Amino acid sequence: MDAVRVALLREVLAGTEWMQSTRRFAGSLRASVAGHDGGLLLVGSAGYEPWHLAAHLDDEAAWSGLPELSPTLVRHRVPGGAPAHLSVGLGRLADAGRGATLLVVTPQRPGAGLLERVHDARRNGATVLALDGGDRDLHTLAHDALAAPAANGERPPDLDLDTLQHLVSAAAGENGLPSPLRGAPRRRFRDRLARIAEGLTAPPPARW
Repeated sequence: MDAVRVALLREVLAGTEWMQSTRRFAGSLRASVAGHDGGLLLVGSAGYEPWHLAAHLDDEAAWSGLPELSPTLVRHRVPGGAPAHLSVGLGRLADAGRGATLLVVTPQRPGAGLLERVHDARRNGATVLALDGGDRDLHTLAHDALAAPAANGERPPDLDLDTLQHLVSAAAGENGLPSPLRGAPRRRFRDRLARIAEGLTAPPPARW
């Protein structure tokens, strides 16, 4: 994790629109899963699998005492011999209905097949959220969406989709109560920057 990215995270938290946007989106995520038993389904595109976000949401769920934030990673391709929690294919989206939340994360166009499944999930009552590169068709289907800024001169350095995922996952868990199993004290969002920063370049935890 280089100093530029650490400085970026601090800048984002210093009152820019991105702090507001990520916390708003995290609030939508938290609200959509609270009190529902349909589960949080996390899916990317055929060429992008958001396992890193899955791992961090799982960590936030345990840390904050919000188990509903722990996602099911839905995969386009399930390799042979994958453990049970990494063996959920796209067919799972057909069961997504009322009470379920479908979070689509991809820097790429999601593709017609995935969009059709997302449309069906929304029609069946699922809440659809999108964290992506700004695909118009996906945003039309989403109840809330957050797009990474375009890579141009107006974008803050390194404020890409990966960074936004870490900010959103941390914000989603920040208002939870401490986990009774861990007994960890409640911390403010800013105080957890070091752990988030380390996670940006760390390999996935063993579970993922």
